Amino acid sequence: MTEPASAARIVVLVSGSGSNLQALLDASTDPAYGARVVAVGADREGIAGLDRAAAAGVPTFVERLKDHPTREEWDRALTARVAEHRPDLVVSAGFLKLVGPHFLAAFADRYLNTHNTLLPAFPGIHGPRDALAYGVKITGATLFFVDAGMDTGPIVAQVAVPVLDDDDEETLTERIKEAERRQLVEQVGRLVRQGWTITGRKVTTGVSTPDDGRRPIRRALVSVYDKSGLVELARALHDAGVEIVSTGSTASTIAGAGVPVTAVETVTGFPEILDGRVKTLHPKIHGGLLADLRKESHAAQLDEHGIAGIDLLVSNLYPFQATVASGASVDECVEQIDIGGPAMVRAAAKNHASVAVVTDPAAYAAVVTALGAGGFTLAQRRALAARAFADIAEYDIAVANWCAAQLDPEQADWPVFAGLGLRAQRALRYGENPHQQAALYTDPDAPVGLAQAEQLHGKEMSYNNYVDADAAWRAANDFTDQPAVAVIKHANPCGIAVGGDVADAHRKAHACDPVSAYGGVIAVNRPVTVELAKQVAEIFTEVLVAPEFEAGAVEVLQAKKNLRLLRAPAWAPPPAEWRQVGGGVLVQTADRVDAPGDDPAAWRLVAGEPADDDLLRDLAFAWRAVRSVKSNAILLAADGATVGVGMGQVNRVDSAHLAVNRAGADRARGAVAASDAFFPFADGLRVLIDAGVRAVVQPGGSIRDDEVIAAATEAGVTMYLTDTRHFFH
Repeated sequence: MTEPASAARIVVLVSGSGSNLQALLDASTDPAYGARVVAVGADREGIAGLDRAAAAGVPTFVERLKDHPTREEWDRALTARVAEHRPDLVVSAGFLKLVGPHFLAAFADRYLNTHNTLLPAFPGIHGPRDALAYGVKITGATLFFVDAGMDTGPIVAQVAVPVLDDDDEETLTERIKEAERRQLVEQVGRLVRQGWTITGRKVTTGVSTPDDGRRPIRRALVSVYDKSGLVELARALHDAGVEIVSTGSTASTIAGAGVPVTAVETVTGFPEILDGRVKTLHPKIHGGLLADLRKESHAAQLDEHGIAGIDLLVSNLYPFQATVASGASVDECVEQIDIGGPAMVRAAAKNHASVAVVTDPAAYAAVVTALGAGGFTLAQRRALAARAFADIAEYDIAVANWCAAQLDPEQADWPVFAGLGLRAQRALRYGENPHQQAALYTDPDAPVGLAQAEQLHGKEMSYNNYVDADAAWRAANDFTDQPAVAVIKHANPCGIAVGGDVADAHRKAHACDPVSAYGGVIAVNRPVTVELAKQVAEIFTEVLVAPEFEAGAVEVLQAKKNLRLLRAPAWAPPPAEWRQVGGGVLVQTADRVDAPGDDPAAWRLVAGEPADDDLLRDLAFAWRAVRSVKSNAILLAADGATVGVGMGQVNRVDSAHLAVNRAGADRARGAVAASDAFFPFADGLRVLIDAGVRAVVQPGGSIRDDEVIAAATEAGVTMYLTDTRHFFH
C-alpha cells in the first residue's frame, strides 16, 4: 500500500509542448490538490514543456539518448536524475522515449502514463488511427502504471470518448486529448490523496487497503568491486541512520571518506583469508541475509546465535568478462571468478521478502529514494531480486562459457556448454504479425550491432523493421572498399550496388527493382550525404540505417515523419549464428565471405575466355552480393550493381527465370551472373545463356559439372568455379 501524503512529490517527463504538464502545474497551485511538481525532465532541449516548467519555477533537467553510448546507459542516467528528486509519482506527459528495466525497477508501481485508447484495445503509437480503422463506436483514454510491456500495465482509470461519424484521426485525437487531460489531473490527485495498492492487475485506492510490504532499512552490507557512487551512497545510508557493514577495499573507501563503517571481520570474528578469497562465507553473514523475518522461528534463531539481520545488500561482482576480454592469462581470469559475491546476492535475492538487494550502481538513486520513503516495498524488492538473479545468471553463463572453451581443450570448438545471457532492451509493438508478441533483447557478450543503433527520427522500430534492417546492414557491409547501398524487403535484396559515392550507389541499387523497393529498408556503409537524403526523401522507405549522417542530411529526411533513421555502430560480424529448432538450437560460424574460394584470384576458369579487369570486377561484385540472397539464389549484375535477383525458389531454374525477368531483356543481355550453389543440371544455366548473360561464377561440385561446363563452352560464356558455396536459408 502506498499511503497518501501531504504535498506528494511528482516528477513529470515531457518531450513536447507539455499541455498535460501545464494542467498538473495549474492543479498543484491548490493546496487541497495534495501534490506538487518538484521537477520536469525531458529527452531533448528547446521544447515548450521545459519553458512551462521554468515559468512555474520548477527545476528541469534534460537526459538525451544520444549523449550515452547505449540505451541502457541512458536508462540508468535517467533513473538517477529522476531519483534525485525523491518522487512519490513519476508521470509521463507525452514522454516519447521507452524507459528500460533500471527505470522500471526504481519506480515500480509509481510510473504513470496515458494512452489514447481504451486499453487493452489498440496499444501502440497509432491508437486513434487503429480505432477508426477498426470501426469502433467508443474509444477513449487510459491512465495506467507502466510495466515492461507495450501499454500493458495495471489500469488506474479510463474515460470513454464517442467516435463520431465524421471523425478523422486529427479530430478524434484532439477530443481524446481533452478527456485524457481531465482524467490525468483528477486521478493523480486522487492517488496522492488516498494512496493506492496494486494487486495483480487491479489498482485500488484508499487507506483501508492491504499493506505494501515496505521494510525500513536499518542495517546494510556493502561489498562492491565497482566503486562508482559508493561514497555518496554510504553517506546517504549513514545520514539515514543505517549501520554499514563492509568488506576489504569497499570498507577502506567508505572509511576514507569519513563515513563510519563496521568491518565484516568484526561481525564474523574471523579474518579474511586466502588472499581475500574467503571474506563473507560465514553464518553471521548468510544468516542475516537468509533469515525470513516473517517467521518468528527465524527471528528467534538469529537471537539465539547472536546474528543481526541485514535489510539491504549492495554488491557487484569481480569483472570476469572484462578480464577475459583484456587477453589476461588463464590464472588471471580464474582469479576473477567471484565466489562470495554471487553467494550473497543469491541469498539476498532469494530472501527478498525481508532483504533488498542492489547489484547496479545505477540503482543507488533508488536506494536514496527508498530511505526517504521508509524502505523498499515488497514489489520493489521483488523487482530488485529479479534483476539480481538475472545478473548472477549472466555472470555464471560467462564463466561457464569461458571454462568450457578454455579449461577443456578437447571441447574448444564446440564446448559441452553454451549459454546466452540476454538483456531485455524494449518491448515491440507486435511480432512478425499483429497477433504475435515480441521484444528486443541484447547480448552483452556479442559485438555491438543493429540492436544498439541509435534511432534519430521516425516511428518506433517494429520486429519486421529490425529483421530487414539487419539483413540490409549486413549486405551493405559485405563491401568495405567502396561506398555500398543495399535495399532490402522481407530480408531479400531488391537491389545492391557500389558506386563512386553513396548517392550513386543508391541510384544504381534502387534501379534494380524500383517496384519492390517501395516500402523497403535501405542500408549504407558510408555516412549519408545530403544528396542521398534528398533521393531517399522521394521514395517511400521504412528504415534508413547508416554509420553516420552528414550535416543537413537528417534535417532533409525529418520531413518524412514515418521514416526511421538509425545510426548504427561500426559493423562487427557476429562470430557465430544461432537458429532455434524444435527442442534445440543450431549453431554455426558466421558466413563472412572470407573462404578461400571467395578470393577471385583462387577461382578456376573452366569455360570461355578469361575475364578482363572490368568483367572480373563485376563477377566479384555479383559473387559477394549473392551471399545476401535467400537460396536458391541467382543474381545478375552489371557495372557494380544488381540488375536482376532471383531468390528463395525451390529449384535453380525458377530462380534463373526470376532473375532474368526482373532484369528484363535489355539489362540481362551482357550482364554477369552469380549462383550461390552449383547448377545441378544445365537447364538453369541455359536460361541465363538464352538471356544473353556473358559470364557466370558458381561454386561447381555437381556430378553434372561437365554437362554444365560444356553448355557454357558451347555458348561462349565465361565460367569460373569458386569451390565455395554460399547457401542462405
